[in-house]
Amino acid sequence: MAYDVVVLGSGPGGYVAAIRASQLGFKTAIIEKESLGGVCLNWGCIPTKALLKSAQVFEYIKHAKDFGIEATGQPQFESVIKRSRGVADKMSKGVQFLMKKNKIDVVMGFGKLKGKGQIEVTSADGKKQTVEGKHIIIATGARSRQLPSMPIDGKKIIGYREAMVLPEQPKSMIVVGSGAIGVEFGYFYSSLGTKVTIVEFLPRIVPVEDEEISKELEKSFKKKGIDIMTNAEVTSVDTSGNGVKAKVKTANGEIILEADVLLSAIGVAANIEGIGLEETGVKTDKGRITVDKFYQTNIPGIYSIGDCSPGQALAHVASKEGIICSENIGYNEKKYNHQPEPLDYGNVPGCTYCVPEIASVGFTEKQAKDAGYEIKVGKFPLSASGKASAAGHTEGFVKVIFDAKYGEWLGTHMIGYNVTEVIVQTVTARKLETTYHEVLNSIHPHPTISESVKDAIEVAYGEAIHL
Repeated sequence: MAYDVVVLGSGPGGYVAAIRASQLGFKTAIIEKESLGGVCLNWGCIPTKALLKSAQVFEYIKHAKDFGIEATGQPQFESVIKRSRGVADKMSKGVQFLMKKNKIDVVMGFGKLKGKGQIEVTSADGKKQTVEGKHIIIATGARSRQLPSMPIDGKKIIGYREAMVLPEQPKSMIVVGSGAIGVEFGYFYSSLGTKVTIVEFLPRIVPVEDEEISKELEKSFKKKGIDIMTNAEVTSVDTSGNGVKAKVKTANGEIILEADVLLSAIGVAANIEGIGLEETGVKTDKGRITVDKFYQTNIPGIYSIGDCSPGQALAHVASKEGIICSENIGYNEKKYNHQPEPLDYGNVPGCTYCVPEIASVGFTEKQAKDAGYEIKVGKFPLSASGKASAAGHTEGFVKVIFDAKYGEWLGTHMIGYNVTEVIVQTVTARKLETTYHEVLNSIHPHPTISESVKDAIEVAYGEAIHL
């Protein structure tokens, strides 16, 4: 079984890299140990959004009177989970279709790098076969990171995967970590009636976001009845009783939190063990595979993309890395007419899908100041947005940051209704090196959330119309 390109892993990095390689005329195969689509389609991005949509529908029912409608209903937890799994299964089947359409061979099993250009694949029944590839792209993704103080047992101490398929809804839950996974699951379970406590080691929740975003989300979550503890560390968890007892170290001393389950959401760890890196001499650093700007490792013919390499652990980053990697292989093999442009990791949008949603790209206000910029900042509250008012979601704001000297768009930070659909405006504008002037002279449709970006820019430049 010899190929031009072999991809190890079929997540949003791997399957996209395989499709692009096939489009460029390479004979391509993909190796997958579990389900096509990887964690993103099966256990991550897609099924979580299905769960969150169910939570939002239930919230609409609870507040139906605010919209002039009489409606009652209770969530059927098992049905919510079943719908989520159905959405995931449909997406995974979609990847199967794409593999057939692009004439990509799928080899099911666990792949391990062997000699030059070889991968040994062990199937679920233990049978081994060798797949040869002139170019091998590692796209093995990541899994829940674990701490010794919170070993995941899948029952009482769970990771994101178990949180998606719990057999019954817990009455109470401790969520450790307040990144995207932590706050999304915190919102989901709280919305359905679970008592949720979020414990964050750092001084504020969603710590990678702009400080004002963190404050707004904390205010919103507390209003929903979610307890939040920051500057707090879980030092041990006792699972000997019916539920869990977590010992939490705080600035005011140790306390014990009790709940039915504890969700460990402290980030992800790359899946790089047991895949033959040591045997083939592929270098790693801080748990990730070392690569150049075109994802070539130190070993010619072996590449790495996605969560197992150094960039942001995001599906859309993995996909773009896969395309760049395959196009660069194509360029070197004279199947593509120009070298691809390296990815600008400073212009990658981040989205968090709790309610209110969070979307951001570029510098935070603090980062811009620390980088030495003199800045103009504009902030527009969604309480002044016609679309947000009509939708019944007036919490949150849009915040923009510009370089005062040249008008360069340094960053945008949004929290509120549907903002994840709006952030791409800033990403595209920054890519085009647009200044505030061009944005203000571009007509924004009314009423939309997107026009709140324009409104925020008007605030930054002292031209506010709607405030």
